[in-house]
Amino acid sequence: MKLLLDTHVLLWSLLEPDRLKEDVAFELNNPSNDIWLSLITSWEIMILVEKGRVILNQPPQTWIRSIFEKMPFKQAMINHEVAIQSRLVDLPHQDPADRFLAATAMVYDLILVTADPRLLSSKQFSVLPA
Repeated sequence: MKLLLDTHVLLWSLLEPDRLKEDVAFELNNPSNDIWLSLITSWEIMILVEKGRVILNQPPQTWIRSIFEKMPFKQAMINHEVAIQSRLVDLPHQDPADRFLAATAMVYDLILVTADPRLLSSKQFSVLPA
């Protein structure tokens, strides 16, 4: 499977792994699956730290860089098609991070791993409930 991690799923997997469903934890550790991350995830982590919603043991830019050096993942680049789809995707809200993640899943044909009910309810892309 090609799994695109929602930002909270990445954070949970590293900081609070008990929050993940057992089958999701298994799939994240399954070497036959490809783990994908969007550039939006780094941006969103920085914002969450700035707002005090996520506490890290080091500056967020250092933490992000260290995680990405250690973690095998594929980078889902934001391109023009992702930008276009981010405005066309049918979501009940305008959150830019969610729109870019959904569009990325659509364009790259990835399964979005999320616990966000607003994303789970979409029929436009594949999801794996976290």
